[in-house]
Amino acid sequence: MVDGNVRNIGILLFPGVEELDAIGPWEVLSFWARTYPDDGWRVFCCSTEGKPVTCAKGLTVEPHYAIGEMPALDVLVHPGGDGTRPQLADVEHVEWIRSQRRSVPLVAGVCTGSLVFAAAGLLSGRPATTHWASLGYLAELDPTIDVRPDARFVDDGDIVTSAGISAGIDMALHLVSRLASPERARDVRRGIQYDPQPPV
Repeated sequence: MVDGNVRNIGILLFPGVEELDAIGPWEVLSFWARTYPDDGWRVFCCSTEGKPVTCAKGLTVEPHYAIGEMPALDVLVHPGGDGTRPQLADVEHVEWIRSQRRSVPLVAGVCTGSLVFAAAGLLSGRPATTHWASLGYLAELDPTIDVRPDARFVDDGDIVTSAGISAGIDMALHLVSRLASPERARDVRRGIQYDPQPPV
């Protein structure tokens, strides 16, 4: 695969990001990209300044790029977590999300990442979901959103949103299915041995 033909998926990191919101999709998407390089995808993490980020439960993660230095994206994944709350009132971040939406073909929000999309006006008149505890807040941010409370994820073409935390894994597998094939998504699911059977 010629490097110039590789398409890019960026996972945004920020202080207070929920660990599994980011690391779950990272596991799925990076397993896919590394195991099947001929599919032509690369995955990396980015943050505002490119510095290590402390997540919601104390895990520190070092991104690959600052957002101003990363390659052009084909897919942006915006996780959720407590760190999304200050983003809702962060004019610069909201405008950056709008700018990414104008240039990135596909944006995907995990958990309360959907709230940031709503604050940026990306979900107006569209179906979407988020963490069960934030469904009401999503509707408050934009009453025109068709909130889907029972959906694990919602694919509305150029915007995909998922329910909370572990649902980001399901959404990421859906992205593999969509960007490659259902067979490839099944291969990745087997590869990471993702077969949820809760003990309770």
